Amino acid sequence: MDWGTELWDQYDTIEKHTQSGLELVEKYVKFVKERTEIEQTYAKQLRNLSKKYNQKRSSKDEPECRLSSYQSFLEILNEMNDYAGQRELIAENLMMNICIDLTKYLQDLKQERKTYLMEAKKAQQSLESTYKQLDNSKKRFEREWREAERAAQNAEKTDLDINATKADVEKAKQQAHFKAQTAEESKNDYASQLQKYNKEQSQFYFNDIPLVFNKLQDLDERRIRKLAQGYILFSDTEKQVMPIIGKCLEGITKAGTNVNDKNDTMIVIEQNKSGFERPGDVEFEDYSQGINRASSDSSLGTPKGPMDLLGRNKGKNFWLFSRKSKKFTPDKIMPTVTEDFGHLPPEQRRKRLQQKLEEISKELQKEVDQSEALGKMKDVYEKNPQMGDPATLASQISQTSQNIERLKGEMGKYENWLTEAGARGDTMRYKTNTFSNNGAHDALSPDGAHSDESPPDPSQAIYAEFDDDFEDEELAAPIGRCTAMYSFPGASEGTISMQEGEVLAVIEEDKGDGWTRVRRNNGDEGYIPTSYVSISLN
Repeated sequence: MDWGTELWDQYDTIEKHTQSGLELVEKYVKFVKERTEIEQTYAKQLRNLSKKYNQKRSSKDEPECRLSSYQSFLEILNEMNDYAGQRELIAENLMMNICIDLTKYLQDLKQERKTYLMEAKKAQQSLESTYKQLDNSKKRFEREWREAERAAQNAEKTDLDINATKADVEKAKQQAHFKAQTAEESKNDYASQLQKYNKEQSQFYFNDIPLVFNKLQDLDERRIRKLAQGYILFSDTEKQVMPIIGKCLEGITKAGTNVNDKNDTMIVIEQNKSGFERPGDVEFEDYSQGINRASSDSSLGTPKGPMDLLGRNKGKNFWLFSRKSKKFTPDKIMPTVTEDFGHLPPEQRRKRLQQKLEEISKELQKEVDQSEALGKMKDVYEKNPQMGDPATLASQISQTSQNIERLKGEMGKYENWLTEAGARGDTMRYKTNTFSNNGAHDALSPDGAHSDESPPDPSQAIYAEFDDDFEDEELAAPIGRCTAMYSFPGASEGTISMQEGEVLAVIEEDKGDGWTRVRRNNGDEGYIPTSYVSISLN
């Protein structure tokens, strides 16, 4: 069954149906386009989320980067970034394979439909023109025949009139004959036009219109098939990336299974092991036997362990955890970092020195390789001057040689420090352990500067802890209040964390160093940046 046979008289219906079909294609294209926008927005949000939590940090600055739990989290963020890429691929394929393709196909269908409708209109106009000619010839035949009848009647009447002359009778007969002849010609023309119209009408209804309608039917069926393919592509586009999305999800699962708690524990130990020995027993000093204080003091001259510094502090116990000093100043947050890593415990110092040597060794090898390459290039230029001027390489060769000498000097310097770190382990153990157990009094001078050579004053640790206990009993009265305008983590020793909007008591004003001492209601004290709060003094 086809439109040309069954719907030969439904031109308006066919025109409306085909237009509706094209509008459906446009509607589907718009639907898919909005779906791609959703996918692109979703992918963008996923990428921003991964970027937000995947801050690029150096493993030197972030020791936890070596932990399996941390690495697995980074892998999850990377997999989520890849997953976002697959969502972007879905949006791209939907746009290319459906939206753009269907839009182009739709334009072709519109042009083709317009051509077929124009053919139908031309055939219709041709038939209407032939019909007008038929109607005109029919009217002319009718008019001429009536005039011929009147002329015949007039000739007959003139012939019967006794008063009419012979000339009048002959003229009336000639006029009647002429009219009759003209009417006969009109009749023949009318018959010819009628035959022509009937032929064109048959051609129109049995050939021209059915052919156009069948072409429109074929166009509509092709449109339906193409639209069906678009429906299928809507699903297949996502199915194509499902295996990769599945791999992303498998990667996330694998990241979870790769977390190794025991290995993380070993890494924490390796990163933070100081290399110190545990303190020995505190010796009993029997004052009843009249022990000389001077000799007791002189015994501290050559420390044999971290507890030697506490020899005078008989009323104190040795605390594993150092107490926060109330006499904190912001420049005493951390010890000064030195080039030889002398601020680190012996074990950590050796590891950092070895790591630095490896880095220098890699740089040195790179410069040596570059020097060899430049030497070969210079030989080639000398043998083949047309390839280049050897003099142009002089500056590069000189710079490379200087870099090699500089790196060799640095390597020798760090090798000496590494040997020193292994040979003077006892000295390093003494100095670093004192820093760890006595609130950084040995590693920092009173003005916050680092001191590696001068031994710490044992009395400082004694009096510092005594002051701590005394100050715990008598808290300083607040001199005002402050409100946090920003959050502050308070990660360094001596500082205190705060949240935006939190109200704290001001204990000590900013003395020009940018820090203010505050206290919470629960008694926690510490320093905060002055610029982070709004202060109101009593």
